[in-house]
Amino acid sequence: MDRVAFSIFGIDIMWYAIIICFGIMAGLFVATKNSKLRNIEEDEISNLLLFALPISVIGARIYYVIFEWENYRGNFLSMINIREGGLAIYGAVIAAVVVVYFFSKYKKIDFRDLADVCAPGLILGQAIGRWGNFINQEAHGTETNLPWAVIIDGKKYHPTFLYESIGNFLIFIFLMIYMRKYQKKKGEIILLYAILYGIVRFFVEGLRTDSLMFLGFRVSQVLSLVGVIVGTILFFLNRKYGKDINN
Repeated sequence: MDRVAFSIFGIDIMWYAIIICFGIMAGLFVATKNSKLRNIEEDEISNLLLFALPISVIGARIYYVIFEWENYRGNFLSMINIREGGLAIYGAVIAAVVVVYFFSKYKKIDFRDLADVCAPGLILGQAIGRWGNFINQEAHGTETNLPWAVIIDGKKYHPTFLYESIGNFLIFIFLMIYMRKYQKKKGEIILLYAILYGIVRFFVEGLRTDSLMFLGFRVSQVLSLVGVIVGTILFFLNRKYGKDINN
């Protein structure tokens, strides 16, 4: 499939960018609807996105460049040229959480409430965004003969983008149901996001052939494991000592 959707004045508009934008809009829609559950004004979610989106892109790029430093050293223009590819979701998520924290402080909104309403939209956006990897024929896994393998240059590979996308969609559904029927404490949704996405990403990352590495470890697997462990501990501590959602 052609990676270019169309061109405007000689500038190629990539399918990947279109899919990412669709994921962002879907996530915004969900977060806006969820905001009513925490008495947060809908406009505040849109305002948050104006800050979170560009900073998340920067965070995703910085994260990627750090762990691919040997390929970018001494070439600043290449570092900032995101059209070449090279955005890491964990960098984007970390940057987004920082923005949510400071935005909540500035707007005097409980950080836990704001993070909770945004988490399902975030994981939905990730689920949709992974299909951009399919268009680009990237972020695939090792070779396999499974019937659902993706064929690239005549070889069959694990469609890790599909595995993660399905996993993320299931997390999205679970978080939406949990928020409406089972949540008791503020902050549970964002913690469940960290736990569940960490589990999915840990196993999917083990199949990928393009993992960012540090000291012989897959960086995303390490972060995923940390997210699962820390998230689980905080979840149970929050269940015992956290603030009720109605307070």
